[in-house]
Amino acid sequence: MDEDTRWLVWIEKQFTDIAGEDRQIDLQEFKKSLKVKKSFFAERFFALFDADGSGTITLDELMGGLQLLLKGSSADRLKFLFDVYDVDGSGQIDKEELYTVLKSCMEESALQLSEDNLQMLTTALFESADTDGSGTISFEELKVELEKNPEVMENLTISAASWLKPPDRKRSGRIIPRYLTWRYIHNNLKKVVFLIVYFLLNIGLAFDGGWRYRQESWYIIVARACGQCLNFNCAFILILMLRQCLTFLRATRLAHYLPLDQSITLHKMVGFVIAFCTLVHTVAHIGNIIAYHDLLGLKIWECLFTTKAMVGSVDWHYGTAYITGWILDLILIIMVVCSMPFVRRSGYFQVFYWTHLLYIWFWAFLLVHGPRFWKWFIAPGAIFLIEKIARSKLVKTARYGKTYIDEVNLLPSGVTHLVITRPTNFHYRPGDYIYIQIPAIAKYEWHPFTISSPPEQEGTLWVHVRSAGQWTNRLYKYFEERKREQKRLHAANRDEPGEVNIAMDIEEEIQNGTLTSENVALPVDNPDDNQVTTDSNIAMTPLSNGATVCAEPTNITESIDTPENKETAIMAEISPASSPNPNEDQPQLIGFRRMPSSHVYVERGTLYNAEDTTDCDSSTRKRKKSRKESIALSSTLDRHVRIYVDGPYGTPTRQIFQAEHAVLIGAGIGVTPFASILQSVMYQYKKNKQTCPNCSHSWMTDIPADTMRLQKVDFIWINRDQKCFEWFVSLLTQLELEQAEEGSFDRFLELHMFMTAALGKTDMKGIGLQMALDLLHKKSNRDLITGLKTRTQPGRPEWNKLFSKIAEERRGKVKIFFCGSPALGKTIKSHCEKFNFKFSKESF
Repeated sequence: MDEDTRWLVWIEKQFTDIAGEDRQIDLQEFKKSLKVKKSFFAERFFALFDADGSGTITLDELMGGLQLLLKGSSADRLKFLFDVYDVDGSGQIDKEELYTVLKSCMEESALQLSEDNLQMLTTALFESADTDGSGTISFEELKVELEKNPEVMENLTISAASWLKPPDRKRSGRIIPRYLTWRYIHNNLKKVVFLIVYFLLNIGLAFDGGWRYRQESWYIIVARACGQCLNFNCAFILILMLRQCLTFLRATRLAHYLPLDQSITLHKMVGFVIAFCTLVHTVAHIGNIIAYHDLLGLKIWECLFTTKAMVGSVDWHYGTAYITGWILDLILIIMVVCSMPFVRRSGYFQVFYWTHLLYIWFWAFLLVHGPRFWKWFIAPGAIFLIEKIARSKLVKTARYGKTYIDEVNLLPSGVTHLVITRPTNFHYRPGDYIYIQIPAIAKYEWHPFTISSPPEQEGTLWVHVRSAGQWTNRLYKYFEERKREQKRLHAANRDEPGEVNIAMDIEEEIQNGTLTSENVALPVDNPDDNQVTTDSNIAMTPLSNGATVCAEPTNITESIDTPENKETAIMAEISPASSPNPNEDQPQLIGFRRMPSSHVYVERGTLYNAEDTTDCDSSTRKRKKSRKESIALSSTLDRHVRIYVDGPYGTPTRQIFQAEHAVLIGAGIGVTPFASILQSVMYQYKKNKQTCPNCSHSWMTDIPADTMRLQKVDFIWINRDQKCFEWFVSLLTQLELEQAEEGSFDRFLELHMFMTAALGKTDMKGIGLQMALDLLHKKSNRDLITGLKTRTQPGRPEWNKLFSKIAEERRGKVKIFFCGSPALGKTIKSHCEKFNFKFSKESF
């Protein structure tokens, strides 16, 4: 069957599925089949397909339209596009029609642009296409505008109509699995060599275990062979989870020979090996009992579920081998099942977490069950115990002191930005991760997150948490509720009657001698625990005697000096960040600052010292008493949130400074390790900037190779929608500005931004908007979606095209660092093998 015949058969089948028994497609069926978000394009396409204007599409009409779109010339497709834009059928496209089209394109691409920006896009595209200044765009003018992008003209179609293309034929012939190709082996040599050694070692241990019992039955030989493998693997799986040891090894020469980046993958693999060997070991012992229980004079169940058979009585478990074996089987089944992806990634991480703690009982019973296991376990077990003690809350608190969440920024798409107190002796490297525990969310759960702030940043640590499970959702909702309570309390305080100008009252009291300037809360520069903090938005008003007071008394935090909050009190700020749509998903900042144990209380129209209220008038005391409950609630609400930190631990990204050409690929919230890395890289370059004191000429000195060998960094960030870019767009803007200022390393950092929900230029529903965005970007050198100089590209990256460009630059050996979904990681890794790029993936 030739291609045309296959296509006709496929179209007829698809038409039957859509049209149903009446053999005609109406507007609703057509819209559903094209999967368009809004009705504009569906109605326009439907009107053009419905050649006879009957209100339905027949098979012949569908075939004619699709023949033009999928197999027609570029001129035919261009005419179709022009007819879509020409809503009134006048043969000309006016500005209002273009505005309607671009607005529909924006909705199809899930973009949120203001009315002014949309008008700006319309004007830019209209002025570029209307070359004769007639006030309308003719077919020829649109053709000239589109011919500026010849590759678009060749591939212009309706992306949602891809189901109308017949599926590709399966390739004939035998295909060698990717894992057995020389290219894969070459790019994963450390992992392949390690696996070969690992499986050869297991085969050797199995042979040794079986050979020792070669005089016994085959059941015993098989059981002992698997038992010897279990001795090794049940101890080795522990070594793969010694985080501090693995982090230490990353800084040694052994990192060049050991697959440290795959420690979690290998941990899972060893777990399945243990499960397999356990199954064979158990079945072999059951078979032995079934075959030889008569020799013992016992029934099968008595041998398997009691100690009457005295199996292993010569060892210390006194015949309990079968009993402990069943317990071990049960524990292992629970741990393996609850660690499967369908449990961990379906919102039930706690199930995985708590059942995995059964490893303590597993090793305890294994020490009783296997008389020789202690020889394998003693060394890794001792190291594991030392690590556990070093990572305990008691030791961490003694080493780092108490750590708190200083600020919380609630970002779009359910991302929580935590700003954590950083101890002065807490040292880490870019891309490292930590485990955090927040007792207010869950008292016993630890969760790993990448540090998104650079090591050079003093005082605080940043962590960005995406809501993807029960714990992360509770975290976001917890601070969201705190934000609502703070807003409610601030609103209640602002709305309370009796508000007066506090600056005037205080100045009058000072002039009368009833209040001294020492009683006034003054902002100071020393950030110690004895300073009084005020809202950063409060204007300070100078008095006639030189004292300074707050001109906005309503923003001063009112608190009460009770024993419960004598050590610390909190002041909260809430400041919305910019958002494409100001009415929804605005980032909210909740800040927590230390307050002194003794400070000045400020009531509206009254100021008095916390330790001396004897001179306050009776009305002041009454107001204080009546508001005590509200103030106490505010103090409780704004108290510091305690957080425990375990780490830091190393990741593959530690190698970035030793790469020559690093390509950082982040998908969604996977950008967090690269946020830290990019800031640190730019810091290293700025630190090596030298400036002449006479002529102010600046230049860059060579950075030592042992510090950094980077010659080029490409940063690729892939997001689904526009809101996700808000997480780090301010940081990227700052990096662009710094790079522009330092011309010495211009083009050292190159950004590539992709928005997968946006339709590309080859789609008729997206070409108009993308052309307008291109024109505006060339005119203003600013991307309208993110505000960056880098243009945000629609759709997913074309990896072959992108990697080819990177390879052609020849800026040294290329290494890819990826953090994101496993499915995307496999795709990128396969492309890396084609270009001989080294690949490492963030996993913890």
